[in-house]
Amino acid sequence: MATGVRPRRSLLYMPGSNARALEKAKTLAADGLILDLEDAVSPDAKETARAQVCDAVKAGGYGKRELVIRVNGLDTPWGRDDIAAAAVSGADALLFPKIETAATVHEVIGLMDKAGAPKDMALWCMMETPKAVLRAEEIAAASDRVACWVMGTNDLVKDTRSLHTPSRLPMVTALGICILAARGYGLSILDGVHNDIQDTAGFEAVCRQGLEFGFDGKTLIHPSQVDPCNAVFSPSAAQIEASRKIVAAFAEAEAAGKGVVVVDGRMVENLHVEQAKRMLSMADAIGEMAAE
Repeated sequence: MATGVRPRRSLLYMPGSNARALEKAKTLAADGLILDLEDAVSPDAKETARAQVCDAVKAGGYGKRELVIRVNGLDTPWGRDDIAAAAVSGADALLFPKIETAATVHEVIGLMDKAGAPKDMALWCMMETPKAVLRAEEIAAASDRVACWVMGTNDLVKDTRSLHTPSRLPMVTALGICILAARGYGLSILDGVHNDIQDTAGFEAVCRQGLEFGFDGKTLIHPSQVDPCNAVFSPSAAQIEASRKIVAAFAEAEAAGKGVVVVDGRMVENLHVEQAKRMLSMADAIGEMAAE
């Protein structure tokens, strides 16, 4: 984006074996698409899905949407071929499942490099196992090519033998650790999916919770989730106006040589100005997405 900030409010999983879905994705308001070769594709359709996804990315027509290809793991018959094909597809990033060590990060990047992946193609990591969470800092620090993490909350619930609850209390530790590690190393991080497509109120609530936790956005499983997700993760008109006031007041105070800035009765420091500027940049970037 021209502002240097890329919106990742909504990343929609699209099954790579469904050609109609890949075409429909060009009309959806999602900030990005995860074109899936893994969970959403049956074994007998893996190779067809790989060809369809790579052909679709190369053909274009997705506008400013971020395109991410989720490949199969290296312990499958398809993983290496998926990486080789995705690396030269023109996608923005490759999403790798169940990464648990820095060594795996290095191995995947080695395969991307060998296949001819451009230097600006990012590696995204699914954080979806207890070992991944326990090694979060190691994985975050593994390579500059790692740009974003995606929480795999369904697998985490399965592996920890916990339960899906409206409050997601069983997930708080894992989500918090991953957010800390991601932010500590300058990574984006996306919240996991909400499984009940009909639960609109519950979905909005977990989107709001994810925003409060500090996630950049959320991964989605159905087009109907895109608009409400975008609404929650977008700066409100009031937030944008407040941010403009903070930036303007701070600039005016600096020009006048004042050391103290008060906006609407609240003390404003450098950290508040940085937050305000980032929010304004995000609002501009979202506006660019909407204008395509």
